[in-house]
Amino acid sequence: MSQIRELHQQAMDLAQMAEVAKLRGNLTQAEQLSRQAFEKELQAAQLIASDVEAEPTRSVLHRSAATLAIDCGKIHTAERLIAIALSGNPPQEIAEELKDLFVQINIHKYFARRGIAFDETKLQRLMTQ
Repeated sequence: MSQIRELHQQAMDLAQMAEVAKLRGNLTQAEQLSRQAFEKELQAAQLIASDVEAEPTRSVLHRSAATLAIDCGKIHTAERLIAIALSGNPPQEIAEELKDLFVQINIHKYFARRGIAFDETKLQRLMTQ
């Protein structure tokens, strides 16, 4: 478990550095740091993936890795990580967050397949009401 914690901490440090780089306008460095953060978090999640008794750690790491995957444009990987997390026994709150994340990355494709114009602004207003 200490290796998992270490990888997770490294990932979070890299993600924070990526945010700072983004705020400073250094988008190339931000992308590189985000990718490194994702890779570290993915490694941590993979180390615990088969231990379905290791909740909530297992689902939290997978949610975090999925979020970082999205930031890196790795949508298919994010979907897979969400599915792995949900295949265990995540706490209800984390399961809901994982489902919301899945919807967030797929809603545009869902509407496009049905020929419906998706209005992000309206959705944001609905979510804040």
